[in-house]
Amino acid sequence: EEVWLNVGTIIVATGFDVFDPTELKEYRYGVAENVITAMELERLHNSTGPTAGTLVRPSDGTVPKRIAFVQCVGSRDERFYKYCSGFCCMYTIKNALVIKQLYPDADITIFYMDIRTPSKGYEEFYQRAREQGIRFIQGRPAQITEDPETGNLFIEAEDLQLGETVELEADLVVLSTAATPRVDTEEMGSILNISRDPSGFYMEYHPKLRPIDSPTDGVFLAGAAQGPKDIPASVAQGSGAASRAGRVL
Repeated sequence: EEVWLNVGTIIVATGFDVFDPTELKEYRYGVAENVITAMELERLHNSTGPTAGTLVRPSDGTVPKRIAFVQCVGSRDERFYKYCSGFCCMYTIKNALVIKQLYPDADITIFYMDIRTPSKGYEEFYQRAREQGIRFIQGRPAQITEDPETGNLFIEAEDLQLGETVELEADLVVLSTAATPRVDTEEMGSILNISRDPSGFYMEYHPKLRPIDSPTDGVFLAGAAQGPKDIPASVAQGSGAASRAGRVL
């Protein structure tokens, strides 16, 4: 059914899509069963998930003892998306801490390019993860290979702090994928007469003076439709967009 409405304002809050890591052949997502995305990990250790909150390996159903997280999968990458997705560092640390609380003996390693903790309490959260024994290795993995018999994974990366190549064996690898513009962003922007920035997200009227307004009068932006944002930033901008819309009405 199509519904036509006569409205005074429009708030564009169409969100974002998630990068498909199958495009990164070197990480073997979709080929190696024990390479999963962060969203799939969230589902696995959620109490309402398919395993009732028990974290298991997809290949054999055993609890993984060695878990590796890979940051910036698709983002900060000249081949795909050049921008930083912003919230990946924090949700990776959150997932790592949750696993550490559930399985204190778990060996957890995070491969990162740069840890970005710009918001209130984020740096303290990062330090807490280090204090609990979560290992951080600065370096983007070059490739992931699989032992076909055990299903274990071998991550090869350059440790920039040590200045040497390292190889780590893991039972489970979790990919922190980029936030990308929605597939229909161009079509919707054309309908609403909203331009897009070089990254493909909707562009605001002015980044400092009118950060919520679009160039079209009466059309406002909220959340990740404008660019990658975490939950607090999306909530704040949603409230701001509602206030702007209410002012016009």
